[in-house]
Amino acid sequence: MNMQQIKNVGFISTRIAGTDGVSLEIEKWAEVLKRNRFDCFYFAGEIDRNEEISFKIEEAHFEHPDVADINKSLFGVTNRTRKISENIQKIQEKLKSALYEFCKKFKIDLIIPENALTIPLNIPLGIAITEFIAETGIPTIAHHHDFYWERDRFQINACQDYLDKSFPPDLPSIRHAVINSPASKQLSHRLGISNTVIPNVYNFAEEPEGLEDFPCELKSKIGMKEDDLFVLQPTRVVPRKWIERSIEIVHSLELPNPTLVISHASGDEGDDYYQRIIDYAENMGVKIFAIDNLIGGNLEKGNKKYSDFSYSCKWILILCVLLGRLEIYTVILILLPIIWRK
Repeated sequence: MNMQQIKNVGFISTRIAGTDGVSLEIEKWAEVLKRNRFDCFYFAGEIDRNEEISFKIEEAHFEHPDVADINKSLFGVTNRTRKISENIQKIQEKLKSALYEFCKKFKIDLIIPENALTIPLNIPLGIAITEFIAETGIPTIAHHHDFYWERDRFQINACQDYLDKSFPPDLPSIRHAVINSPASKQLSHRLGISNTVIPNVYNFAEEPEGLEDFPCELKSKIGMKEDDLFVLQPTRVVPRKWIERSIEIVHSLELPNPTLVISHASGDEGDDYYQRIIDYAENMGVKIFAIDNLIGGNLEKGNKKYSDFSYSCKWILILCVLLGRLEIYTVILILLPIIWRK
């Protein structure tokens, strides 16, 4: 891949908007690319970037009615109807044509599919990207966040042929990037695809712009008292985040007003787990405040989005995330004196 010939980079995803992990990583990658004099453009079903550098097509979104209908017909079953296959082909042809138009309009030299060739939330889009790459040989960095084999709901399906073809594809012009070493090992073991690990990171060296007393103001807005302890679960409401553990931690603190604030909604994984969490919290005597409607990457007039926090707040959030992960036991073991004794 000759980087000397590459100037315009196109990010492709189902959604490039809000504060989901994929959208945040796109923003970070774009910042680094622009710093190195690349120009970035965006293709998705929902985009919150400038219209002059964006190409929006509704069928690229996983929440598009036709795409949602396809997903309902493919997962949890073992056979699909001819009509569903025809619908998939129809939508993917439309999306592939849109990709050609996107690359022609912005003179794209390299594309970066963000999770679109990883998790099958929009199978027509994945197939369209795969065929577009195969037909053009365009240099591609496939950035993978969540593989389908990591999610139980995708294990029983009627589309294994599509998954084998496009999630992810193995083509000569594609370089694969994953976010952690377990994913790297699984991709190599399952498909024999070499890849590079690029972890998700934060730039703590850069001071956020427009800092205000957002945390205190936020407590007031959601009905918490000034002296209430603000305990934040900075994740989506999905089973692998083990929110039950956070509820148990808040319960064990024996606070006057035990409250857990959750930053993000369940997203594409449904509301069943969210309802279980609400019931569990009620049994444990813990209040749940969901603030996903107040979290955002941009500040809006008359309706503040609480996305910029001080360094102290960030370190508290890091601690909360760490406490909710199994890696905390590794850290504890490293700090135990007995480990270092001969």
